[in-house]
Amino acid sequence: MVKKLLHTRYRVKDLEKTVSFYKDVLGLKEIRRHTSGRGSQLVFFKAPGSEEEIEICKFDESGPVIVGPDLTHLAFEVDDLEAFAREADAKGYPLSDGPHASGSGKIAFIDAPEGYEIELIERGRVG
Repeated sequence: MVKKLLHTRYRVKDLEKTVSFYKDVLGLKEIRRHTSGRGSQLVFFKAPGSEEEIEICKFDESGPVIVGPDLTHLAFEVDDLEAFAREADAKGYPLSDGPHASGSGKIAFIDAPEGYEIELIERGRVG
């Protein structure tokens, strides 16, 4: 039986551009990096207050990375969605959708390099 979620993997073509996005735009902490036995370059991240990790993988032998629309996304809680959006936009990553009111606050989306969607959720403040 499954005990808990440990990590989620996203494969990318441009590892360093994606690493920069996760560190500099999202503010995640890089916790380790290594090359797997089969040659995958792996970088692991963690969000403050979370146990689960995000694994970013570069493995060119798997072929091109094709991310279809609305395929998958990661969701992160933010304290202030408007402030986050201003800072991300200044770094070249504007919101791709939103912000919109939701049942528990506000949500918006931003596109990571290579098209993976990131959902941003601000709880409790609407308007």
